[in-house]
Amino acid sequence: MPVSEPVDVDLALIGGGGAASLVLAALGRQGAGARVAIVDPVHKRGQDRTWAFWGTPGTFLDPLLSASWDEADVVTPTGRRALPLRPLRYAMLRSAPLYDLAAQAEKELSAVRITERAEQVVDDGERVLISAPDGTPLVRAAWALDSRPRPPRRPGRTNWLQHFRGWWLEADEPVFDPGRAVLMDFRTPQPARGVSFGYVLPVSDRFALVEYTEFSPAVLTGDEYDAALRGYSALLGLDLAALRVREVEDGVIPMTDGPFDPHPSPRVVRLGTAGGATRPSTGFTFSAMARQADDIARAVAAGRPPVPAPPYPARHLWMDAVQLRALDRGQVDGVAFFDRLFARNPAERVLRFLDGTTTPAEDLRLMASTPLLPMTRAAFGDALARIRPDTGAPRQGSAGSRRA
Repeated sequence: MPVSEPVDVDLALIGGGGAASLVLAALGRQGAGARVAIVDPVHKRGQDRTWAFWGTPGTFLDPLLSASWDEADVVTPTGRRALPLRPLRYAMLRSAPLYDLAAQAEKELSAVRITERAEQVVDDGERVLISAPDGTPLVRAAWALDSRPRPPRRPGRTNWLQHFRGWWLEADEPVFDPGRAVLMDFRTPQPARGVSFGYVLPVSDRFALVEYTEFSPAVLTGDEYDAALRGYSALLGLDLAALRVREVEDGVIPMTDGPFDPHPSPRVVRLGTAGGATRPSTGFTFSAMARQADDIARAVAAGRPPVPAPPYPARHLWMDAVQLRALDRGQVDGVAFFDRLFARNPAERVLRFLDGTTTPAEDLRLMASTPLLPMTRAAFGDALARIRPDTGAPRQGSAGSRRA
């Protein structure tokens, strides 16, 4: 809607992607009586991305899922490990059903949608004024929830990226096993500095997402991603001449120990990657965004400030920093590290750790299952870098935080 005077609301969502959609859906479920505005130049609809995550069945997301799996495989050059995931499950959610659910909640909440780009966000401690690039006031809100990408508050000591390209492949005959997902397939050629793996999420026996992913300091060219996908498809025994590439998905997600600022001013809260929801050790984000959304909706319904709990415990962020440092400095082999982690722990424990929900006792068991000497060296290096920040400057050639 065009505006000449700022709209007065209780809650303004700056950005309308996954994080904001989850908040709208959660507000709708809670029946929160807040006045809401969404400020985004683009009204998100349709399939523009895919989220994969693990969690417990029986949530509001179940009807929205494209597929889910009780087992997933981790594959290395030496063998295939089948991971029983129960009581968890690995799930795939495409964007269109979530956007549709958010649109329904938006309607039920009588939310105001402003298709403008938010430029200035001024918090005076009592209200937040959101203005367009030309200075036109758009919204005056009691609270602003900002999900626009932002760099960390300070550069990380280690700055990697999770970057990927995926092909949605369609076949005329049965090709895929819809009962099994491939979580990580490390048979891909490994980069000189980093870790690569393939990824297979079958929706049916004739339709699947096949993806090539790297954890490394810098992105590839489009041709390099395509070459990697052709090579991985060959490893899977897929005849690309008999398949159709229906869609292509690309992404770049920060993997950094640089701290994000989830609450930069009294009445502004950041969500998603900007709010620290991206797990530094893996790039996974969706589950933490969903937790943030639920925290916010419960707080709004109860008349409390809509400030979610930290997405991950501080000890997990420290463990992630040590892991990233060990991988970046070549102190551990990435493929061997992840294979050993799954070999020496129940899959549920590893996945709950990556989701930020393990106990301190479980964290100790996980640490004990990693290569102790190199990880101790990495922990010592991390401690030294924290004491003497000049020793922890990003390594030459490492990439800064970026997000697609």
